[in-house]
Amino acid sequence: SDSDEDMFGDYDSFCGSGSLLAQLEDLERMRPQGDEGAVPAAGPAPGAAHSQRAGPASDSAAGPKAARGAGSQRHGSPLLHSNEEAGDFGLGDLPPSQLLYLEELDGLSCAPRESAGVKRNKHYVNSCLDEIPNLSLCCAADQREGGTDLPVSSKHDLSKRESLKDHLKNAMTGNAKAQAPLVSKTKQLKEAVLSEEICVARKAIESSSDDIGPFYGLPSKVKELLKQFRGIEALYEWQHDCLTLESLQQRKNLIYSLPTSGGKTLVAEILILQELLCRQKDVLMILPYVAIVQEKVWGLSSFGIELGFMVEEYAGSKGRFPPIKRRVKNSLYIATIEKGHALVNSLIETERIHHLGLVVVDELHMIGEGSRGATLEMALAKVLYTSKNTQVIGMSATLNNVGDLQKFLQADYYTNNFRPVELKEYIKIRDAIYEVDSKAECGFTFSRLLSFKYSSNLEKADPDHIIALVTEVIPKYSCLIFCPTKKNCENVAAMVCKYLNRDFKAHREKEKQDLIKNLKAIGNGSICPVLKQTIPFGIAYHHSGLTNDERKSIEEAYSAGVLCLLACTATLAAGVNLPARRVILRAPYVAREFLKKSQYKQMIGRAGRAGIDSAGESILIAQEKDKQLVQDLISSPLENCYSNLLPEFNKGIQSLLLSLVGLKIAATLEEIYSFMCHTLLGVQQQLLAKEKSLWDIIKEGVENLIENGLLKGKSSEKDNNSQTMLTITQLGKATYKGSIDLTHCNTLYRELKKGLGGLVLESNLHLLYLATPYDMIGNCNPDWMIYLRQFNQLSPAEQRIADIVGVPESFVTKKASGQAIRKNVDSAVINRLYLSFVLYSLLKETNVWSVAEKFNMSRGYVQSLLTSAASFASCVLHFCEELEEFWVYKALLTELTKQLTYCVKAELIPLMEVAGVLEARAKQLYNAGYKTLAHLANANPETLVRMIEHLSRRQAKQIVSSAKMLLSEKAAALQEEVDELLRMPADTP
Repeated sequence: SDSDEDMFGDYDSFCGSGSLLAQLEDLERMRPQGDEGAVPAAGPAPGAAHSQRAGPASDSAAGPKAARGAGSQRHGSPLLHSNEEAGDFGLGDLPPSQLLYLEELDGLSCAPRESAGVKRNKHYVNSCLDEIPNLSLCCAADQREGGTDLPVSSKHDLSKRESLKDHLKNAMTGNAKAQAPLVSKTKQLKEAVLSEEICVARKAIESSSDDIGPFYGLPSKVKELLKQFRGIEALYEWQHDCLTLESLQQRKNLIYSLPTSGGKTLVAEILILQELLCRQKDVLMILPYVAIVQEKVWGLSSFGIELGFMVEEYAGSKGRFPPIKRRVKNSLYIATIEKGHALVNSLIETERIHHLGLVVVDELHMIGEGSRGATLEMALAKVLYTSKNTQVIGMSATLNNVGDLQKFLQADYYTNNFRPVELKEYIKIRDAIYEVDSKAECGFTFSRLLSFKYSSNLEKADPDHIIALVTEVIPKYSCLIFCPTKKNCENVAAMVCKYLNRDFKAHREKEKQDLIKNLKAIGNGSICPVLKQTIPFGIAYHHSGLTNDERKSIEEAYSAGVLCLLACTATLAAGVNLPARRVILRAPYVAREFLKKSQYKQMIGRAGRAGIDSAGESILIAQEKDKQLVQDLISSPLENCYSNLLPEFNKGIQSLLLSLVGLKIAATLEEIYSFMCHTLLGVQQQLLAKEKSLWDIIKEGVENLIENGLLKGKSSEKDNNSQTMLTITQLGKATYKGSIDLTHCNTLYRELKKGLGGLVLESNLHLLYLATPYDMIGNCNPDWMIYLRQFNQLSPAEQRIADIVGVPESFVTKKASGQAIRKNVDSAVINRLYLSFVLYSLLKETNVWSVAEKFNMSRGYVQSLLTSAASFASCVLHFCEELEEFWVYKALLTELTKQLTYCVKAELIPLMEVAGVLEARAKQLYNAGYKTLAHLANANPETLVRMIEHLSRRQAKQIVSSAKMLLSEKAAALQEEVDELLRMPADTP
């Protein structure tokens, strides 16, 4: 209340309730008795009631560090008498405002239970009564007069009620808006037990003793959830050894390496939960691909709902910068490499990097792979340099020069050769199959000859005997065939089903027909003819030419055993987890490049499914001409990881130098050099060319940034030494905050500036042109007849856009008719406008299939363009937010980013915000009546399974959990805004 006025006046009905007075009288009568067994159960600890209301976190015995997250955990413990039922409570019937008042008086502590509950009951009741002085005085006065029971008289009732009125009315005034918890008391008890175990675990983690709590420093509920959600009942021996390493107990950084399918991720997830629940810090998990981020968000949302933390997705165009500052719950940020780097920048800029307790990096070897590796190196180097208390955990199946990585990450190293399923490696050359044997001189020994007899026609169609190899395992077991190219995937799938026995069609026939119907629905009646031919045999292909919905449907069908054979490209090996009994490598090539050892290891690592197969097999098919190369591949070590900051000049070291100055990590060349010595490039600087030192490279890079107007240098005298103080320009700040490639930042600025003079808003075509990503332009080869047809379908205002950007109609007409052209037109602008036509059609039709046919492109390419455009539109939005002159673009690009992200009818967007729900599933849910996020969050998984076709129980539970998490995240964001608005400024006069 913002005044001293009594909100309740003389209304005393809450005092007039006989039930409340009777409870307090009974408790007071029992107070002087010595028999503990006579004290009735007192109900849930006040903290349990408090946790259901998003009130401020109370102080706890765990100290300031624990206090930050106290509100998110259910402190307290079950206070039941051993003979009482879960529903029989004493104070449990008190109104919520009175419970809250008693809780504040009690001074909530997260200390463990003292005894079986009875002793604590008495202590709790006594402490509550001690804090109501008038009531205690009344009782004391009566006892001095010799009475053992409270006398019933009107005079005494009046004073007693006045006493209650004074104290309880104050509580109700402050908490009039508190809502009663809509959960059962039994559930409150369970949450209280969880809260207490978290407190115990937190203390165990923070102490130096060997007692690490119920489950590796976590409450036993985590173990139950692992069994419930994952079917994991016990950890592997290596996982136990790793989790109990002395280095982890001392919070040192760690790199650990095991073969694929060894269970690395589970160790990381347990460490993440320790950080979130016990140390009350936020966590960043960096994964290589958007699909894996979405899969992990999908999988961990269930844990977040049960254990009280937030799971936030940072991938594509999703993610909030800076992230919401939560005072109650901690956050697990699951991000791609690029979004993870942007998030680290944001936390450093807002001085919140110290809230990040742990960074986990999967596929750490990617630090040596191109521009994405450079971005990962920058993110890790900034975390290590700016936050000495943030722990870094890196994991990979394919690491070699671990020493360099250890030095860079200041980390210990753990490795093990464990695999849950034995892997047997084979090489096939002609009709002979050889087993890989490291002890053999050539690297492998003869195993057997193929026994399958081929006809002359079959021998001609299948010279590599793929059919013979797959029919040894399918349909009973699963099989993957890795092919060099996308076209080869489709050809192999079609060839295998062409020569398979018709009996294969009978295996799970109905489910395969359902899959075909589902794929037709995804394509609005269209389906790829190859898939239509192969799926009845349980065969499909899997590559980037599929749409996201098609890929997900095929993955789910393969995981369920409906499909038994996938012909796929190498990207599946590094993507979602789809293991198989047998893995066949169609050729030792990825496109035209010979296979790398790390790629080979990732592919064969998919062989063998834990808990299903007794062994896994990999077969590499090689030609006689490649025999020596294959021998070298088998016997060679894994490739080393080298820094890519220098090779990726603009996306690497130039971008890093710009952000170091922008984030105020460094302001002079000396400070920049100090930082660079802590990067992987700094660790490996002895590998640099002799003519250029690291100092020379830094100096040259800074000069280049100043020349391009991204940095400014100002000379200053300090201790008789002349130094150049570096500051960032507004354009430079916009560039690094928008994660814009330095190659294109000036071009983007010019085009946005030009748009201010004549932005055509009759449609969103002009905005789409500005949001079309530069890195897609090089792969575009316009069909000029299609270009002209699309141009002619534009309105006069839209055609004016082409003139504004620099593509006249006469140029397109002459190109379409094959005439000679004298005037030079920038090919990048031509291609970019063509791609913006594709995006324009997509937003109008919202159907990838029809747009792909219209522009004669693969539907996978169109899908990739859409995803890249959504991400780039988000980057351009952040770029414009830093430049005041571009204020007009902010609202326009916000809406455009949302349209590109989902590219569906507006009513489906709320459903597609849920991790793992794509367009086809969103349509099913919408048609079934689940039209909002709240509908999904409150759905019954069993009802979903009955109403939605091709939805498993596990998927239904994950959808509901993800929806609950997203709804909770949005509600928390709104609450944070409210709290921020109502918070009194620190500098108030």
